[in-house]
Amino acid sequence: MSDRFDKGMKLRRKVLGDAHVDRAEAAKTPLDEPFQTLITQSAWGTVWASDAIPLRERSMLTLAILAATGNFEEIPMHVRACANTGASREDIMEAFQHVAIYAGVPKANHAIKLAKATFAEMENEA
Repeated sequence: MSDRFDKGMKLRRKVLGDAHVDRAEAAKTPLDEPFQTLITQSAWGTVWASDAIPLRERSMLTLAILAATGNFEEIPMHVRACANTGASREDIMEAFQHVAIYAGVPKANHAIKLAKATFAEMENEA
């Protein structure tokens, strides 16, 4: 594999946690392996690995973009990741307030609902 892949996998594990990445790797098949390599190199090994934006802010941006574009299925995973990036619950809610103003209240409302459910799950797991 490439240096970007290795760097991406290391950061992916740091942000999402070993358990999440191990599950994703175990579920990988020859059919989706090229896609998994692409996101590990591109998203994690390039964008997330950049030193231009701290991980806390990158988490907030990611959550806002996911909510604004209606990609809700990724929100719980990235809410959980905030425990590893330093973004607080208050930071997450601030990001979703921006979504409400710039992308629509219904999208922000649904994202907040998902975040609250994820927070409750995380508390029950602790």
